[in-house]
Amino acid sequence: MTEQAQKPFLYVVVCAAWAAESVGELITLAQERGWETGVIATPLATRFFDTAAVAARTGRPIRSAWRAPGDPRPFPDPDAVTVAPATFNTVNKWAAGISDTLALGTLCEAYGMGVPISVLPCVSEALTAHPAYGASLERLRGMGVRFGEHAFGGPRQDGFRWEQALDLLAR
Repeated sequence: MTEQAQKPFLYVVVCAAWAAESVGELITLAQERGWETGVIATPLATRFFDTAAVAARTGRPIRSAWRAPGDPRPFPDPDAVTVAPATFNTVNKWAAGISDTLALGTLCEAYGMGVPISVLPCVSEALTAHPAYGASLERLRGMGVRFGEHAFGGPRQDGFRWEQALDLLAR
């Protein structure tokens, strides 16, 4: 077995939010902590970060669409999953069991696989007030999903706390 295959594998699900532009920081942190990583992005999220740079960093393609029957699996099964940044749309669809993108299908399956899942929400304050969002958080927490602090859509000078995604998986 190669050294790469011996490392635990982390799926990083990326949604279309301002914080996605620096998702490479999460990949670096994960690799420094001994994770092998693969990125699954929502279709819109691929326009929010440098996919070529992230693919080069992980050594794997960025996935955003289902593979065709018979195509090889580009990632092994996950040992953990993080959703960072997680949007209002993704949180609500996931909680409802909607699987209309590869990212959502992966999240729905990850629960069934029993792997730890962490989430760093990046949702506007106005959207967090919507009753569906609170209900979705409650449902996902009831499923064992671990949530970090919310990052709102405002000023970016404070940065996005990528390390939380990994810290939540370590507990």
